[in-house]
Amino acid sequence: MTSNGRLRYLLSLAPDERLLALKSLSEAEREELAWHWRLWAREQQIAPQGDWRTWLVMAGRGFGKTRAGAEWVRTVATANPDARIALVGASLGEARAVMVEGESGVLAVSPPRRRPRFEPSLRRLTWRNGATATLYSALEPEALRGPQHSHAWCDEIAKWDNVGGRAEAAWDNLAFGLRLGEMPRVLATTTPRAVPLLRKVLNADGLELTRGRSKDNADNLPPRFLRDMRRTYGKTALGRQELDGELIEDIAGALWTRGLLEQCRESAAPATHSRVVIGVDPPASANGDACGIVVAALGGDGLGRVLADASVRKPSPECWARAVASAAQVWQADRVVAEANQGGAMVETVLRAADLSLPLRLVRASRGKVARAEPVVALYEAGRVRHAGTFPELEDELCGLMAGGGYEGPGRSPDRADALVWAMTELMLGRGGMPRVWVGE
Repeated sequence: MTSNGRLRYLLSLAPDERLLALKSLSEAEREELAWHWRLWAREQQIAPQGDWRTWLVMAGRGFGKTRAGAEWVRTVATANPDARIALVGASLGEARAVMVEGESGVLAVSPPRRRPRFEPSLRRLTWRNGATATLYSALEPEALRGPQHSHAWCDEIAKWDNVGGRAEAAWDNLAFGLRLGEMPRVLATTTPRAVPLLRKVLNADGLELTRGRSKDNADNLPPRFLRDMRRTYGKTALGRQELDGELIEDIAGALWTRGLLEQCRESAAPATHSRVVIGVDPPASANGDACGIVVAALGGDGLGRVLADASVRKPSPECWARAVASAAQVWQADRVVAEANQGGAMVETVLRAADLSLPLRLVRASRGKVARAEPVVALYEAGRVRHAGTFPELEDELCGLMAGGGYEGPGRSPDRADALVWAMTELMLGRGGMPRVWVGE
């Protein structure tokens, strides 16, 4: 029986019968079959049938998206000598490290005798039959203007840089160049985030959508990974997104939207800042959700920037005080602004115990969290604030603050969001701005 014949026979068997049949094969036969992806893949990892143009695999972390993408590329390249494939990553470094050279990348999933030649200087993979794949960065949309392709694999599209519409420009330029062969196709693999590009792909004609969760790949993941992730994030919006592959949409009436935050995002902050402030929202008790600790800075360009979310979950007073002191040292903070409504003098006492020289200002809120947040969201809407990176838990809380009052985000209280509001108020609004505060030195 030929290798393909054995494969068809094995695929026709029930899983337990298949295992017995595999044990009856010789070592050489098993080694040959080890490279047949259809024998080992889950159904969700196999390209769907039909006349689709875009196959979107939107699933949780560890689902096996990268393996599915690399195997699809291998299948396309080995079956079609004329294939001209684009491999587009969030950056060139990620395209190479994950899509090509990663543990589940194209090189790793290819049998040694049929492995493509990788030329890093040319950003190119070449198969023996003549098929080629070229690496691109979504950070450089113009590099995709001009080249033609028959197929494309785009990895982690929800992570592509959205500043200035760059992610959509990269996708559009790629789409205009997908015109070789009888049926040009693109596979996009991603963990979901509510960004404009992902919404665009989801609404496109000719889409085949595959959804999945991290636990779907439990047989290939360390049990402790799934257990720890589920324990930590299982009931949060972040967990629904990162583990269950759920697209978390905007809440109607929220002050912040996902789209607004994406417009404010930048890949890196300037090297220097004119002023750095750390906002602190201490937990009301030891049973509180978290101590909100957010680092923000004012740049020479007059823009406020969120640099870090150093918040800690369910900490003791000594623990969160040390976290504040550590953040102040790392970021060379000019001021630490801590809310004193809950705890009063205790807040200052534990912070001074952690670092006597801490540049501390205690503030008392005279209005509710949402009222304090409204002037800050106005800064975002005016384009005066940037997020230097992605802060999922903080951003989930921002998107849960409701206009007119109320909170519908994760956890019982928006501790991280409140810490950001205090930091931005100190940086951008000053004592004369809103909200009104009592100040104690």
